[in-house]
Amino acid sequence: MDMKKESQLNNPGCERISRRGMLRMAAGVGAAGAAALALPSCAAVSKSKGKAVTKGRINQSIVHWCFAKYWDVEKACRIARQLGCKSVELVGPGDFATLKKYGLTCAIAPCGMPDPPFVKGFNNPKYHDMVISNTRETIDACAEYKFPSVIAFTGFREDISDDVGIKNCVNGFKKIIGYAEKKKVNLCMEILNSRVDIEMKGHPGYQGDHTDYCMEIIKQVGSPRMKLLFDIYHVQVMDGDIISRIRQYKDYIGHYHTAGNPGRGELDDKQEINYRPIMKAIAKTGYTGYVGQEFIPTRDPLKGLREAVGLCDV
Repeated sequence: MDMKKESQLNNPGCERISRRGMLRMAAGVGAAGAAALALPSCAAVSKSKGKAVTKGRINQSIVHWCFAKYWDVEKACRIARQLGCKSVELVGPGDFATLKKYGLTCAIAPCGMPDPPFVKGFNNPKYHDMVISNTRETIDACAEYKFPSVIAFTGFREDISDDVGIKNCVNGFKKIIGYAEKKKVNLCMEILNSRVDIEMKGHPGYQGDHTDYCMEIIKQVGSPRMKLLFDIYHVQVMDGDIISRIRQYKDYIGHYHTAGNPGRGELDDKQEINYRPIMKAIAKTGYTGYVGQEFIPTRDPLKGLREAVGLCDV
């Protein structure tokens, strides 16, 4: 069976999900089971009504593409306000005025690349003109609205060796990072997992698939505006050791994303990542940026989002 069709049949609540709209504009009763039971459930830390954010040490954001089949941008903004989130992210400049109307920010904006945006990136010189031009346009829009960051990707390998990929990325980013500095906008390069061969849950062929690899690029670019988009789900799949890596690279992390593993679903007791201590570790680093909820709903999206936001409010 075709992998995409099999994925859709096994996940009836999340049919084929794309970033098109977004980027164009752990059983038993042993010790492991006991440890799982000791974790605070999402429901235990989330109220059914009112704001899910009561502490606010973590600035939270809704990643719109995950919920686009349920809510348009305007409704996502109303839900963000209802839950106490400060941002709806990965929406294009055409929706920036709507965010402003609701007193929200776009924590990280798309780079205006063709769909899928993470395939053609900075690792391949033949895409540099296109990627840099699109990134520049989004930097301008973010600067106008005083939004903080624009997303960036290495791109797929396409037979490019890892060492050459680093060199090409550094050269490409150096062509645009000065402009980002001038406009006071961050470029945040995202690590994506290359292990999971299910659409939008993994990206086989993506070159920036390890934290240390991405960090080598960022360090060589050498700009305070060049940052890492630390996607906790993708890092867990590829590298693990989440809290240690957060502590190690805290000065370079410009944005975070969440999702449960395995499956990239809700942050509930059906997955392995212990999000409350992770959020406490993030807060302890003094991080003042945003954490985007980027899980793909498998059940009621608002209930799952409310639980996730409450869980991350540490």
